Amino acid sequence: MQMVISWLKNSNLIQKIKGIGVFLIPVALYLIPLNWLKNQHTICIFKNFTGHDCYGCGMTRSILSALHFKFTEAYGYNNLIIIVLPLLLYVWLKLLIKLWEKPQPPAGADLQSVPNRNKS
Repeated sequence: MQMVISWLKNSNLIQKIKGIGVFLIPVALYLIPLNWLKNQHTICIFKNFTGHDCYGCGMTRSILSALHFKFTEAYGYNNLIIIVLPLLLYVWLKLLIKLWEKPQPPAGADLQSVPNRNKS
């Protein structure tokens, strides 16, 4: 059991699984039907109290519409999608690349210079 735990810590398996999970997030969002989302009530506290839209109202529908390549509909839900979508894409790609790269040892870490404490 100890060998399996050390193998998981030393291997890139966990990192690859995380990378696949991050890669599949847009796929999972694409599978949410837009018609279902359009008929849902808002959970925005600001809109529920005041009756007015906040700056984030419609952003979820906007992002999902953009994922379905309905950009005019996405802009209609929230015009800030032209700022938010590129930023989300940048953060998603950066995280995906970070998880997919091989981990680098910390700077200045030289494994051969570590003294062996088992010697008497």
